[in-house]
Amino acid sequence: QVQLVESGGGLVQAGGSLTLSCTASGHSISSYHLGWFRQAQGKEREFVAVAKGNTGRTWYADSVKGRFTISRDFTKNTVDLQMENLESGDTAVYYCAADGARSWSIRAEQFDYWGRGTQVTVSS
Repeated sequence: QVQLVESGGGLVQAGGSLTLSCTASGHSISSYHLGWFRQAQGKEREFVAVAKGNTGRTWYADSVKGRFTISRDFTKNTVDLQMENLESGDTAVYYCAADGARSWSIRAEQFDYWGRGTQVTVSS
């Protein structure tokens, strides 16, 4: 069993920056893929970024590539999402998620564990 807790959400103006953090607890966290998803009001949950288990290789959604950076610390079992040049379209609840499958996926239904989410609101 894996528990995930997000923090760092808040209100920021367009063009600003914000960093989200996620702390994972459980066994063999290093083998899980840890990622970030977001869900805007009235929309489907969408993939943002992932850091692969063991190797730490990363992958980003096109909508955030070049603006967001996912950083994983295998020692502390944490994964951060550094968000730069924020846009109004980034407003959403951001969720940390863990995937225990052998192969990783960008589909939300593939991930087994979820945090409660943290709100990010970008004003413009």
